Amino acid sequence: MAAALRRSVVTLVKDLGVPCWQQLASRPLSVSAGLFSPETPPARADGTFKVTMVPGDGVGPELMTAVKDVFKAGDIPVEFEEFHLSEVQNMASEDKLEQVLTSMRNNKVAIKGKIHTPMEYKGELASYEMKLRRKLDLFANVVHVNSLPGYNTRHNNLDLVIIREQTEGEYSSLEHESVSGVIECLKIITREKSRRIAKFAFDYATKKGRNKVTAVHKANIMKLGDGLFLQSCAEVAQLYPKIKYENIIIDNCCMQLVQNPYQFDVLVMPNLYGNIIDNLAAGLVGGAGVVPGESYSAEYAVFETGARHPFAQAVGRNIANPTAMLLSAANMLRHLNLEYHSQMITDAVKRVIKQGKVRTRDLGGYCTTGDFVHAVVENLRHKPVH
Repeated sequence: MAAALRRSVVTLVKDLGVPCWQQLASRPLSVSAGLFSPETPPARADGTFKVTMVPGDGVGPELMTAVKDVFKAGDIPVEFEEFHLSEVQNMASEDKLEQVLTSMRNNKVAIKGKIHTPMEYKGELASYEMKLRRKLDLFANVVHVNSLPGYNTRHNNLDLVIIREQTEGEYSSLEHESVSGVIECLKIITREKSRRIAKFAFDYATKKGRNKVTAVHKANIMKLGDGLFLQSCAEVAQLYPKIKYENIIIDNCCMQLVQNPYQFDVLVMPNLYGNIIDNLAAGLVGGAGVVPGESYSAEYAVFETGARHPFAQAVGRNIANPTAMLLSAANMLRHLNLEYHSQMITDAVKRVIKQGKVRTRDLGGYCTTGDFVHAVVENLRHKPVH
């Protein structure tokens, strides 16, 4: 088994590529000193920004159409370079993946939908979603869970941030059958990546004026793996005496989020826990259709929905809620220093929801995706929401 483990780790290193692995190994802890925001790519001579667009599966293409319609109506100086990458529609290959990666590396900024991963094993453990994250080293996923004005839920006025390490942990794609009927799935936790995501979280809290960072773990059971993550967070916390630091076990965290989410500010956690908490927290403020998200490396930024669902059952029915994708697009514009345009879209979306006249089914209404987009366009030039 030890030999098999060595071969698996060697394979993972080869997949990363030697230059990338050497860069990762030699990169100092201060990689996130840029405060989760890689340098904004320069606008072209005509004043427009080029952005990679990957619609993905399910309702992704419909949501991207909504983004393009709103951008056109708002005269947003962004040009999309669109690629269709899908594992379930036979539109995925290593060549297509390389085209997408080349575009992302050139543009530095991308907006993408969910690339659905089939559950069937077809000889490849790593999904295209995971390959994108690894090859671009998109180590930090950020989901800002914020209550929407005018839409009441059990807990109103929520404002918390979930920061997830998304290049290792349980999603390392290292699985093998040691003997017939016995599968070993390896969870990889490293000190370097644990310290890096912890520093990212504290940098985020510092820049955004937040007061507390909570590390989420299961170190009482996974004493070595999660123990290392927890130790790394505690070490980094000592460098930020003005930020309060706590830790909480993942199962208790889920219960506390449902009972009293106001106690949390910034939460940082390994891969799988982040995936679960993202979705749980999204449910507190309205569901997968309203929470934006983003992923960062030292060089690249990818904007997407916070809770990643293809919502395949809604394909072609014109019922998907475009709020999350539109807010993600607005965050992308802010990253590009298009602050006016970003605020214009954010305010328009929030105004439509606050007015309560046009809501999709997931928010208790009867309106279509097109109705919502039309309402946003009509509100683009109105005053900001207070």
